[in-house]
Parts: sequence; structure tokens; C-alpha cells
Amino acid sequence: MRTYSSFFVFLVAQTVVAAPLPARLPVTRSDFVVMETSLGTVKIRLYPDKAPETVKNFLTYVDDKFYDGTQFHRVIPNFMIQGGGFDAQMTEKPGRPPIRNESANGLTNKRGSIAVARAADADSGTSQFYFNVKDNSFLDRANAPDRAGYCVFGEVVEGMNIVDAITQVATGDKPPHSNVPLQPVLIRTVRRAP
Repeated sequence: MRTYSSFFVFLVAQTVVAAPLPARLPVTRSDFVVMETSLGTVKIRLYPDKAPETVKNFLTYVDDKFYDGTQFHRVIPNFMIQGGGFDAQMTEKPGRPPIRNESANGLTNKRGSIAVARAADADSGTSQFYFNVKDNSFLDRANAPDRAGYCVFGEVVEGMNIVDAITQVATGDKPPHSNVPLQPVLIRTVRRAP
């Protein structure tokens, strides 16, 4: 029996050494979405291996066509643009329950990244997201004053010029909201990439 057990352990060890697991999952079609805005197209790569719950949540909103007809309702040049929660008349759309904050995933709030917008509660993110238009490392978990940070779950791979163009629109106050585009910048559709 001892010989059989030793042989079995040796066989398992050899199998593991001979077939190591890949460092990350292969990129698939579902890792990309295309966002059509009133100013142009933005293609986004998602990271389900780094933020699985967040990507699943985002793609559920995408598949439900929830984002169609929403707008970028908060635009702050040299910081970020935020969308995914308000229609063109600034009426908030009801979302699904909040998700757990996955900000400890190693991704950073660098220029071009997309992250979950949330309230003061770290686990309050629902449908809203923002694009960083500069490196905003103070939003990362390690640097955030609340030690929770904001979960990055993807990045722009095409159309960063469109994101930059959105930062240049005129904004004003629409109480209780500030930094709202005076002419809505619409998200016409968001779809999984073909």
C-alpha cells in the first residue's frame, strides 16, 4: 500500500509540473464592449479575471440594454467623466442591488481605465461607472482615505479621443447635481463586441 501511495503522489506531482496552469485566462469576445455615444465610439476591454462580480454586473446591464439613452451626467476636465445612471432628462434609472467592491484586484485608476462609481459606502456600486481621463491613483484602494478605493474593471482600447472630447463640453449645475453637460452627451448603446 505504501508503494502505491508513493507512486500516486509522484504521478500527481509529475502531472502538475508537466501541465502548469496559465497565468491568466485567455481573452475572449465577451471581454470587450462597444459604447456608441453622441460624440463617437469607445471600445472597452473588461477584466473578468480581476473583477469577476463587477464585470458580470456590468455585462448584465449591457445585455439588458440599460445604458441605452443614458448620459454622461458628471464631467470634470482633467479628472473623469461619469455615466450609467441618468437619462437625457436627468431622471435617475433604478438599478439592481449594489455589488461588493473588488478594488483590491491590483488594477489602478490610470488614464483610460473604467471603474465603478459609488456612494460613501464601499459596497454601494450599482450601474454607474466613470472613465479616468488622467492617472488618479488617489482613488486606488492603497491610497484612498477610506481604505476602500474604487474598483477598476476595464480600460479603453479604442476611442480615448472621444472620452477626451467629452471632457471639453460646457457644464453647469442642475441641482442637486453639478458638472452636468449643458447639452447631454448621450450613451446611445453599449453592446458586447461582435
